Amino acid sequence: MQIVAQILFVIALVAGIGFFAMNIRRVIRNVKLGKEVDRSDNSGQRFAKMAKVAIGQSKMVKRPIAGFLHIIVYVGFIIINIEVLEIIIDGIFGTHRIFSFMGGFYDILIASFEILALLVFVGVVIFWIRRNVNHIRRFLSRELKGWPKNDANYILYFEMVLMILFLTMNAADYQLQMNGADHYASEAGIMGSFPVSQYLLPLLDGLSNASLIIIERTAWWLHILGILFFLNYLYYSKHLHILLAFPNVYLSKLTVQGKMDNLESVRKEVELMMDPNADPFAAPAEGEDEGEPEKFGASDIFDLNQVQLLNAYTCTECGRCTSECPANQTGKKLSPRKIMMDTRDRVEEVGEIINKNGKFEDDGKKLLDDYILREELWACTTCNACVEACPIGIDPLSIILDMRRYLVMEESAAPNELAIAMTNIENNGAPWPYNQMDRLNWAKEK
Repeated sequence: MQIVAQILFVIALVAGIGFFAMNIRRVIRNVKLGKEVDRSDNSGQRFAKMAKVAIGQSKMVKRPIAGFLHIIVYVGFIIINIEVLEIIIDGIFGTHRIFSFMGGFYDILIASFEILALLVFVGVVIFWIRRNVNHIRRFLSRELKGWPKNDANYILYFEMVLMILFLTMNAADYQLQMNGADHYASEAGIMGSFPVSQYLLPLLDGLSNASLIIIERTAWWLHILGILFFLNYLYYSKHLHILLAFPNVYLSKLTVQGKMDNLESVRKEVELMMDPNADPFAAPAEGEDEGEPEKFGASDIFDLNQVQLLNAYTCTECGRCTSECPANQTGKKLSPRKIMMDTRDRVEEVGEIINKNGKFEDDGKKLLDDYILREELWACTTCNACVEACPIGIDPLSIILDMRRYLVMEESAAPNELAIAMTNIENNGAPWPYNQMDRLNWAKEK
């Protein structure tokens, strides 16, 4: 019977990891639909930023309550799952608490896992209350209706159940060790320390060893299968940031806040105009192929760069960006969170077409208009508050700017007020409709 359990465990493990690897390959493929961008510079500075922001959670604690709870849940959940390594080894080889040879250190590990499990459970309950009872404004936005709201709650329920299963498994195991049950008891004494699950023992009082084994094995199997399920659910959930936050922060911009990227093609044209020795009508150098003119800005996900698409997959949908956005606060339609969610939805839609047909075939849709409205784009004040607020270095502003560039430079579709201002800048050197010669007339007034 034991060998059957081991075989089933290996099958479940291989299947779970296999599906996870397949989903990660899809993410990588979809991110590569964007344009390549070089972020290989300053690796030391990038690693330092990743350690501070992604691992150290430095930007999370700017909102102390949510930040502190997130650190508890994140760190606790990760550390507790270190025990998964022991579970995997026990599952493959049919052993019981294989790491118990570490003696006192093992007791400390198990005790810390249990304390963290309790803290994670409490933290998740508070998160659920904040999201569903307190009615915090950033959790009530229109883009969180339906699946996004349900997804967040599913994850909270899932984490609660995993923590309960973990503690139940330990409680039954502890009781079986004290009962001297075969496979569980050890001549060295009790393996592990159980400061939390020991309080569940009264619930198990009077049960036979056979019943305890059923409870322990059921909790053990559900716990490991739940983790494998959770691992594969990440692809469909906002919690993909658990994995992607690290590369996302590493690849984020290192330039000063608010610095905007110039289009290379435009920069070359300006340099050509400013160079008194340049001949704008000169033919291309021999062997130099001008190729097809580059598209200005972005109207679909293919026009965005790979870091921007990675941003979309990494978005936690926490809404800090939207809550800091002055346009959103004054009733405009713009929500930086929605910009990222819409981008991810479009990437996923394109990915599904590729899955179905083997390649992308035009579906008549674009990110612009079909997902993100022009009204949203022009509501942005480019204040950079959304970028500053994001705890994992996501840059919604860069997507907004690229889509604005497309509207202005490809479609000449700027709002009337902006079009007038740009015309005045072109003709008068200033956004106001006054001749340059009249600019100082105000100084002559008495």
